[in-house]
Amino acid sequence: MKRWVRGAVIGSSIGACGVVLALTPFHVPLETNVGLYALFHVRGERPPPAEVAIVAVDGRTGEKLDLPPLFRDWPRSVHGKLVEELSRRGATAIVFDMDFRRSRSEQEDLAFGRAVAKANRVVLFEHLTGRLQPVEDAQGRMRGAVWAEQAEPPVPALAGAARALGPFPLPKMGAAVHQFWTFKASAREAPTMPAVALQVHSLAHYEQWRTLLAASTRVPLDKLPMSAADVRDAQQMRALMRDTRSLIAQQDPELAERIAAKLAAVPVEESSHRISKALLGLYAGEGERYLNYYGPPGTIRTLPYHAVIKGSDPNLSPSALDVAGKTVFVGYSDLFDPGQPDRFFTVFTRNDGVDLSGVEIAATAFANLLTESSLKPLGATQTSLTLLVFGMVVGALVYLTPAAIGVVLALGLATAYAIGAQLSFNNDGLWWPLATPLLVQLPLALFIGLFAQYRLERRRVQHISDAIRHYVPESVSRVLTAPGGAARDVNKVTYGTCLATDMAGFSTIAEKMSPGDLANFLNEYFEVLAQALKRHGVEVTEFRADAIMCAWTGSVDDPAVRQRPVLAALEAAQAIGLFNSQRNLSGSLRIGLADGEFYVGHAGGGGHFVFSIVGDCANTASRIENLNKHLGSRILATGTVVNGQNELLARHLGKYRFVGKTEALPISEILSTKAGAMASQIDLCEQFATAFTAFEQGDWAQAVERFEDLLRGFPQDGPTRFLLERCRANLRPGATPDAPGIIAMTAK
Repeated sequence: MKRWVRGAVIGSSIGACGVVLALTPFHVPLETNVGLYALFHVRGERPPPAEVAIVAVDGRTGEKLDLPPLFRDWPRSVHGKLVEELSRRGATAIVFDMDFRRSRSEQEDLAFGRAVAKANRVVLFEHLTGRLQPVEDAQGRMRGAVWAEQAEPPVPALAGAARALGPFPLPKMGAAVHQFWTFKASAREAPTMPAVALQVHSLAHYEQWRTLLAASTRVPLDKLPMSAADVRDAQQMRALMRDTRSLIAQQDPELAERIAAKLAAVPVEESSHRISKALLGLYAGEGERYLNYYGPPGTIRTLPYHAVIKGSDPNLSPSALDVAGKTVFVGYSDLFDPGQPDRFFTVFTRNDGVDLSGVEIAATAFANLLTESSLKPLGATQTSLTLLVFGMVVGALVYLTPAAIGVVLALGLATAYAIGAQLSFNNDGLWWPLATPLLVQLPLALFIGLFAQYRLERRRVQHISDAIRHYVPESVSRVLTAPGGAARDVNKVTYGTCLATDMAGFSTIAEKMSPGDLANFLNEYFEVLAQALKRHGVEVTEFRADAIMCAWTGSVDDPAVRQRPVLAALEAAQAIGLFNSQRNLSGSLRIGLADGEFYVGHAGGGGHFVFSIVGDCANTASRIENLNKHLGSRILATGTVVNGQNELLARHLGKYRFVGKTEALPISEILSTKAGAMASQIDLCEQFATAFTAFEQGDWAQAVERFEDLLRGFPQDGPTRFLLERCRANLRPGATPDAPGIIAMTAK
């Protein structure tokens, strides 16, 4: 069998494995729990639409309002006051995710009901109870059973006053929630709370929506009310929604396309246009959809219940309570209590165990409907075709090309696919399969393809290992191989810049690998790092376990001897970042830079020598590299290295006195070149400089205030966090503060 035929067979087999897996019950949990989880976390938090807010009851609300701790024991007239306040502030819809099926007090129910009726915009929760019901034929014989659900509305005083009622059941996959319903088929196509909330929110534009329906359909609209004022209670609202759903989804199947074409032909971004698109998406779309979460608990603007009732809160500005034009969801949501009731595990459950509350999930579903941003997974046919093509290409690629090229191309293809899937997810909410191709098909292709080339690959790796083990600078090699060349001829004391690197997380990586695999890994890692350094003319490179010490030499007045190491550091950090991401490694490259005089040449004894860099400059570069651990930074350098390099975006971090050193050295963090800097990096440097001024002046209290403010905008910034802790330590009673602008390190 020819090699290309075997490659085609291998590729087709790997593609078929992906298709078979997609047809099994394991595919959806795998993609949901792994693929979807990764897509959400790489994308991160995104802003929800401005038209939604949450009024949250939590464990402190009762105390704030002088009420019992449990909100179910509160007088319902309190909820009436909330409705009145939200209505006064201009909320378009008020949605209660609370169970009001049982009466607490007839007087209180009536008081709450009056407020609900007056507001004429309140949606109340409706409970669903389900059970299997037998199906019998005409003779009474059992023919099977169907699952049916019955709605249990709130007490009559509230159900009759509400503008609408809606259940909010959530389908679970294991312990997690990923989906929601818009219309519940097992409850006679009952519209759910998020769908009802959208319809109530849209009532101000109902006449325009009905006009659009009338102009687009061939079916009479006799069942649809003429105006929003004709929809006076929950029964009429449910009838309106069921009739609209039936019209678009059943009676006139092409109606949705005609409406969409009309909306697309008039690219207007006014509110009525957006509402029409949202309503079309609601009524023409699937009854079960995937939630497109916005972020961790509290991402959707959450207002304390007591703050709205009282009209103020010391932790909120007056404008924060503005809910004009918003749909407000009311329910239990405690952002500080992992044990809160009505909580659901999601991809954004926080590390401290706080889950998203039911009311925030309801608000998320509503926001998805309003902005037409629910997740859209690929259909079964598209998924199968995608997995088949991916498996065929990556399998054949690894087998038919040399091992090194095949692995790089396969990883490049997988990376390109992952980036494409991520961008499609971020921009359009389109959910491509991710876990199956990357965690099943790619490893399978690599294993099968590389096993066939095992001997060739083993020889190639051995050659690379030998080259790294005997590597010396080219200039040294020329001297040693020249006639009469001697080791002493390459020894010298010179001025230059030393660059020290270290691999974060190497110990964790090493303990999980066999010695052979670890050697191969280090070879690949050093190759990537060395290439970045070579492109900037590195002269001396010394490998030290998982670290590199290298140097550029020249005269003191030559700016290139400091400029090239800095550019090499930036490129090396970027290259290793890509290297780690391709291998799902969380570590990063730490770099320290220092300039001065040092010795380069042979060092050793007993007949074994290495070409080494020796001197205080090299030791200082190593100390600075290690300082990254404390500061949470990536590239640090002495002030003399960055001075005069105006093309760099760098920030001064103070003077540091290292353990065993007598003098403090000015240290700067190098973030980027100015040409390649992001706006957030520039903003960080500007704000940091203001806070650091207070630190240098020894105004610890002012520095704490400024660093805390900076940390709220840049919570991942390590230097800010480090200096904030130093300021706090200086403010503690009995503390001996550092000299202003100087940090005395107590550990290496």
